[in-house]
Amino acid sequence: MKLLNNELLENIDKVHTTELGIVRIKRNLSLDTDDVVSFCMAKIKEPHAVISRNGKNWYIRVDGIVITVNAYSYTIITAHKEKRVCYE
Repeated sequence: MKLLNNELLENIDKVHTTELGIVRIKRNLSLDTDDVVSFCMAKIKEPHAVISRNGKNWYIRVDGIVITVNAYSYTIITAHKEKRVCYE
């Protein structure tokens, strides 16, 4: 898994989002900060973050959230709370 992580982590300084992305991420994660890029970057750098790539996107699972980053532009597309699966 570490080999996959290197490309995203080596380009962490390129990670950014759009104005609409900021609004969407703040809403989805109930964040109180306007600096969602720094928040997401810190989460991506967490040692326990699980980073995977599927097609054109990176998916980072950490602390109960999923962050989606475009693999080519390094744009944070969205972030949301991980859905809990309940088996009964």
